[in-house]
Amino acid sequence: MLIKKPADIKSAEITPKEHYLNRRQFILSASAMALGAGAILGGIDPGEDSGKAHAAEKLPNIKKSSFSTNEKLNSLKEITNYNNFYELGPDKEDPAANAKYLTTRPWTVAVEGEVKKAKTYDIGELIKLAPLEERIYRLRCVEAWSMVIPWVGFPLSSLIKLAEPTGNAKFIQFVTLNDPKRLPGQKLPTLEWPYVEGLRMDEAMHPLTILSVGLYGEVLPAQNGAPIRLVVPWKYGFKSIKSIVKVRFVEKQPAASWNLMQPQEYGFYSNVNPEVDHPRWTQATERRIGEFRRRKTLMFNGYGDQVASLYSGMDLKKFY
Repeated sequence: MLIKKPADIKSAEITPKEHYLNRRQFILSASAMALGAGAILGGIDPGEDSGKAHAAEKLPNIKKSSFSTNEKLNSLKEITNYNNFYELGPDKEDPAANAKYLTTRPWTVAVEGEVKKAKTYDIGELIKLAPLEERIYRLRCVEAWSMVIPWVGFPLSSLIKLAEPTGNAKFIQFVTLNDPKRLPGQKLPTLEWPYVEGLRMDEAMHPLTILSVGLYGEVLPAQNGAPIRLVVPWKYGFKSIKSIVKVRFVEKQPAASWNLMQPQEYGFYSNVNPEVDHPRWTQATERRIGEFRRRKTLMFNGYGDQVASLYSGMDLKKFY
């Protein structure tokens, strides 16, 4: 067996480039410590049973969707225990650990702005808004990992059509719940809260764009963005905003949280493009959770045949 001496070991084999170059890492590590201390002071005991979900509720009358990939699914355990959901904490395990604080009943979603039929929907109404479908989509994270997830939801276009946007509605902005008691990660200054995201109207109307209310046939777990989240499979995962409370129809390009935080690293469009590296790591390859070998990143996350026409004539290195 070959045993490498310290002088033979490449630095890249010791610490991944994206970690040692990530200037936010120190902030997030300190924030995680602050979250634990703040939780104790606020009556939240980190030592309590963390993240063991309540009995999951089955969703009725789910249809299989022809939009689904036939790739191997990630397990429910992987999908619910390795998450980016900064509102529930900065580390991958924090969302599952803090999920118990995110109560999702009652819950309403306000549809407002440049529409003829503004309305506030109860989550029960939204679940019944359109036939539920299982959409097996690839999820590609900007940190260069990926999963295959069996989302349950309905096309965002169903809600848009009910709202009847005016001619001034060119974009949609989505807003997450802002409640540090239910989302303890919001006690930290990781981002400006509440989390916000946006889509161009044609992106929002595309049949691949869904509002998800579940996965694996059950109600969406808190750590995955309960009770309702956006899923846009050709964009990086952070674009798919979680725990939505507002859907705003607007005329001008809206603010988006990561774009506000570091615009030189996170563009508004955030399409998966292996030819445009993140400033601190390559996007040419990715690691599928559960696999050892890295795989080649697909343009538009493999959905190019369906969505490339949305960006015809655009410089995708400029509009990243």
